Amino acid sequence: MVARNVVRDLRSRRKKGVERRADRRQKGKLKVGKDIPTPAEIKAIVAAQEGRWKPILMTGIFTGLRSSELRGLTWHDVDLKKGELHVRQRIDQYKVFGAPKSESGERTVPLPPSLVAILKEWKLACPKGEHNLVFPTGAGTPENHANVINRGLIPALVAAKVVDKGGNAKYTGLHSLRHFYASWCINSKADGGLGLPPKAVQERLGHSSIVMTMDVYGHLFARSDDGSELAAAEKALLG
Repeated sequence: MVARNVVRDLRSRRKKGVERRADRRQKGKLKVGKDIPTPAEIKAIVAAQEGRWKPILMTGIFTGLRSSELRGLTWHDVDLKKGELHVRQRIDQYKVFGAPKSESGERTVPLPPSLVAILKEWKLACPKGEHNLVFPTGAGTPENHANVINRGLIPALVAAKVVDKGGNAKYTGLHSLRHFYASWCINSKADGGLGLPPKAVQERLGHSSIVMTMDVYGHLFARSDDGSELAAAEKALLG
């Protein structure tokens, strides 16, 4: 009498999760300079930023929002006085509005002072539209993902000379900026990062679980069982 077997659906989703993790292991760990822009590359990109694409790319770099979340962001979700933004919706590739990918996707992300200044300036010039979007088209309508990549990200990387041997943009997806933000959150303060613990990184990125965060970025966290620390622990144990 039941129209749908909900248990089967749960099993299917669980299987897909296992398959995704297996795919990530097969592809190998994300590498800085290959999958993740280096701090030096980010500095070059930031220095080369100009025009209407600067605000969205800078927000991607310093908040780690997904492309769909950036394009779905409204000015109601940005508190420039407190220096934070709230992720409450997304716009998919078909320009359909919807909730974030998971419950954890709804989150609050702090903004660094330089980004607050950029957004304050952008708010005055931002095209108006019925959805009050932060990063709309010139007509105030939802922006297309491909436009952000082809007209925003790639020219910015080429201008910053963050290119491969053939002179093409080294990174071709906005997720590379999200990867950088994750690494920035993880890196120690001594290395110019925020030095956040895994749970805080998960919350900043809006991952559905800490397992996902550690699957993708676990290798970037500093280890404390190497070298002198290991020798000291052995000495304390054995005397």
